[in-house]
Amino acid sequence: MKEIRAAKNNKIKELKKLQQRKYRSQSEVYLLEGFHLVEEAAKANAEIKEVYLDERGLQLWQEWVERCQLDYYLLSDEAMKAISELPTPQGIVALIKKVDAQPVDFSGKWLLLDNIQDPGNVGTIVRTADAAGFDGIFLGIGTADRYSGKVLRSMQGSQFHLPIFNGDLNETIPEFKKIHSKVYGTKVDETALSYTQVESSPSFALILGNEGQGVAEEILQMTDQNLYIPIYGAAESLNVGVAAGILMYALV
Repeated sequence: MKEIRAAKNNKIKELKKLQQRKYRSQSEVYLLEGFHLVEEAAKANAEIKEVYLDERGLQLWQEWVERCQLDYYLLSDEAMKAISELPTPQGIVALIKKVDAQPVDFSGKWLLLDNIQDPGNVGTIVRTADAAGFDGIFLGIGTADRYSGKVLRSMQGSQFHLPIFNGDLNETIPEFKKIHSKVYGTKVDETALSYTQVESSPSFALILGNEGQGVAEEILQMTDQNLYIPIYGAAESLNVGVAAGILMYALV
């Protein structure tokens, strides 16, 4: 165990930079905060490079960290606050290696997110896809970074339960077409079907779009069928996370 007391320590400064996407991309690592999420990472055999504990975290989780044979640092409260994104730090933060790969099998139930920018929405959708038994997720261009703190907290560990990939959906959709997997978009127009009219299938891709503009028109042109959720009240639309849950469970 090593100790860091100063919040302006060089190592702490470097860790704090990981709150920004560009530094996560450059270093290929990210921070994960909270024991539940760190424990999920360990269960999934993620590459945990280091763990950081404050005094409270040391009392609660030192035995677990040592049992997992992880390198760890003891931080002062000030140093922990510097790397935490929460008003009240949870006492444990882990430095984890990013995993960026591409799938070799496009069969099964897939979710494709087109330019969904709100981190809470992205995390909630991933967590729901996990619960609904989806086989994988593609995060299209413009979608919130899955390694940001807000997305990680919203996913609640689901990122370790199903594969998540980044990619250009214009290049990804043809892969589903090759194996004759149905591709569903989401849009309200005269050509769209109510989701209640579609039968479940063991293999398909469902595309959800930006909170304001929806799925890009060029992507909608590539779908087999576009779906909509009927609105029975006076609300103009549904939150994309809620819509995702309805559609995923209906299609499954």
